[in-house]
Amino acid sequence: MKVVLFCGGYGMRMRNGGASDVPKPMAMVGPRPLIWHVMRYYAHFGHTEFILCLGYGAHHIKEFFLHYQETASNDFVLRGGRAELLSTDISDWSISFVHTGLESAIGERLRRVRPHLEDDEMFLANYADVLTDAPLPEMIERFSGSDAGASMMVVPPQSSFHCVEMDAGGRIGALTPVSDMPLWENGGYFVLRQEIFDHIPPGGDLVADGCGELAKRGGLLAYPYRGFWKPTDTVKERVQLDDAYAHGDRPWALWEHEPAGIA
Repeated sequence: MKVVLFCGGYGMRMRNGGASDVPKPMAMVGPRPLIWHVMRYYAHFGHTEFILCLGYGAHHIKEFFLHYQETASNDFVLRGGRAELLSTDISDWSISFVHTGLESAIGERLRRVRPHLEDDEMFLANYADVLTDAPLPEMIERFSGSDAGASMMVVPPQSSFHCVEMDAGGRIGALTPVSDMPLWENGGYFVLRQEIFDHIPPGGDLVADGCGELAKRGGLLAYPYRGFWKPTDTVKERVQLDDAYAHGDRPWALWEHEPAGIA
């Protein structure tokens, strides 16, 4: 199945005060950017056809792959001044680079790559900035066995704040962590059918318009997941991932400790 990655946003919450046109998916985690980790996750399960919806800072993504350095994440033998790779990351990948506008909403970006998906009954989509160890084949199988037009992975709220229960006089009766509330939020991993395009207007949004309309019609399926899931909406979250990587704590890197999956 093809994988559509939305990687053209500004990523303003990732800014650390310095001027930069590097898009959020190009923020580094270990020796590679976020988008690479997301792509390796999909490739681990045999999904190696990628469509990149480019926009802000597109040249950074293009340059990264055009001048990809396999030796940064693969063992090799240096013989006669030439590197002989013992393994490769992306040699079997197909990557389409499609500029989908600087200001486009996610739904509009998806609409603009539709010609690359016309032969696909189902396809995968992702924001390219969230890491997980979720069982992708199970997610796909559950969706393919349904008549839904879209599936969205949902996760418990990630906030560290507490919800407060209080009476009319302002006396607090209970404090409950947000993560313990019976709530779920969008986890950013989608499995979609062509039907999704029927519900996204020009300039529209994937979730608010496409998924929202499907939900009204009973055509949106949830895949609840309580395992590892880590967003990178802020500099702090990206630094936490980078630090975890440096200490060998990278549960999302299934390719490092599991046999390759099957598409």
